[in-house]
Amino acid sequence: MQVETIEQLESFFMNLAFAGLFALIGLAIKDVLDQADVPKFGRWMVWLVLFLGCAGFLAKGVIQLVWSSMGTG
Repeated sequence: MQVETIEQLESFFMNLAFAGLFALIGLAIKDVLDQADVPKFGRWMVWLVLFLGCAGFLAKGVIQLVWSSMGTG
């Protein structure tokens, strides 16, 4: 295999691992919120923070992709 192919596979599986990690974090948070009987407003705040963390991760990936395609990264 070529080095470029290995780097692409590594990048893909790393992103897949991060997505799995975010999913596991979400499941853990859901379980804690259910067991602690958190009010609805608190649940919304927790999920908002989790979503913003995921959105930041996705934005970072998009920015890296754009910069790489422009040749600046």
